[in-house]
Amino acid sequence: MSAILVFISGLILVAVIKIWQTQSPRYLSPLRHLRGPRIHSLLFGNFIQLSAEYQGLTREWVNQYGPNFQVHGFLNVPSLFTTDSKAIHHILTHTTQYCKPRDSRRFLAYISGPEGLLVTEGEQHRNQRRTMNPAFGPVQIRELTGVFLEKSLILRDCWMNEISRSSSKALRTNIADGISKMTLDVIGLAGEVGFNHDFDMLRTNEQNEVNMAFQALFTSPPPPSALLWVVRFLPMVAELVANKYTRIAAKSMAVMRRFGIQIIKEKKAQIVSENARSVEKKDFEGRDILSLLIKANMASDVPDNQRLTDEEVLDQVPTFLIAGLDTTSTATGWLLYELSKNPRTQLKLREELLRVESDTPMMEELNELPYLDKVVRETLRLHPPAFMVQREAQRNDVIPVSEPFVDAHGKLQHGIEVRQGNRVIIGIAMMQTAKAIWGEDALEFRPDRWDNPPEAIAGTPSVWGHLMVFSSGERACIGYRFSLIELKALIFTLIRAFEFELAVPPEDVQAVGILIQRIRVRGDPTRNLPFVVRPVKWL
Repeated sequence: MSAILVFISGLILVAVIKIWQTQSPRYLSPLRHLRGPRIHSLLFGNFIQLSAEYQGLTREWVNQYGPNFQVHGFLNVPSLFTTDSKAIHHILTHTTQYCKPRDSRRFLAYISGPEGLLVTEGEQHRNQRRTMNPAFGPVQIRELTGVFLEKSLILRDCWMNEISRSSSKALRTNIADGISKMTLDVIGLAGEVGFNHDFDMLRTNEQNEVNMAFQALFTSPPPPSALLWVVRFLPMVAELVANKYTRIAAKSMAVMRRFGIQIIKEKKAQIVSENARSVEKKDFEGRDILSLLIKANMASDVPDNQRLTDEEVLDQVPTFLIAGLDTTSTATGWLLYELSKNPRTQLKLREELLRVESDTPMMEELNELPYLDKVVRETLRLHPPAFMVQREAQRNDVIPVSEPFVDAHGKLQHGIEVRQGNRVIIGIAMMQTAKAIWGEDALEFRPDRWDNPPEAIAGTPSVWGHLMVFSSGERACIGYRFSLIELKALIFTLIRAFEFELAVPPEDVQAVGILIQRIRVRGDPTRNLPFVVRPVKWL
């Protein structure tokens, strides 16, 4: 038998085993008894639909089937889709029983490394969080507020300079570009959290290898495609069939690993030079992420079971770029989109912000601006960057529900039976716009609703504001304080200086994406979001 034939036979065998592993739950899973939408694709179930038009479809399905129903995934295996607060609380608080799905972890590992915080589970994940938590406390974020404002002011000045050179005294710009550069500068320079490395992307047009790698990977995400889903569920295909994005991802990851190795080496040298004797926890003052991780490896008084491997340390570099760059840029885009649609709201917010005498308020001053807080809350309610969370059952279970429901056979059910390997999809965006909770105007941008929020949100699993935007439980966003103050600082600076107007009709704007609900112009291959930016008239 030739080597080629053996190779092909092996591929067929692997494919058959994979198909059996994924198809058997379709016929054995109790989720098949739930009501739900029709199968859209024999190969991809409803997943391609969800990638292309998540909000409209899931809202239609929630209205038709209630808060708990089945959708079909790759090879039509059923998954549970839920917006039920009691079910979600159960899922997110039983972290050893409900982990990230294997295909999601493989996909994240492909773009961030296999040992990053977004990928790890169990005791390894908890150990990483214990080590990194001190970098994200209120005191550390308070000290970072100046960095957020400094970079926001640089972005403001860049736009002002461009406007001064324009004959129209206005700037038509893709705001996502400037905001992404500003966010990357913040992550790099924020010594208390990031890497203490100034990318300085706002003030220079020069591109080095690291900057280009970050831009290629994180500002040019792939559009939903059949091939992308095949790569997610059948990882061996990624080795055989490379598309444009997989090549970009591989090249960018290689660059980031070299960058990570370099700055880790520099920080280790700093520790050794500052501490001639053996290093202990109290000896090292650096509190940025990499310093904390390296300290955990080098300190003589850290137990062996709490030390992190070199790979774990290295993989936090792309991990925190993914977590910090795309989400802040996306949230800012949606906030400015809503303010452009609602000029009175934009004016009211500007009036509040201009009453602050300083361009560089402290964190407490930003948090004490009530209308800014309401605008941020309402934006994140309507447009959570991470619009859904997925988990995979590690053993058989019965998930509790808020109210009994009727299954596909007309039987009344008081819980949802799941089997090991079943996927659970938590619909964050749908939960935060449910009319049953938020009223008939749930889909409207109305910041003043936060003066008297509905009592029903008190039961929402959350780490902030009774919203699921930062998830909940042990896997809640470790940097949510960082994200909130960075967003407030950026909006504080930009709205005081500029008036924002959409350069396209609002109905042409849509949400797209697989992991992040990015804001894009419908049918625009450049994927830009153009705004017209003008200086505030009375400045």
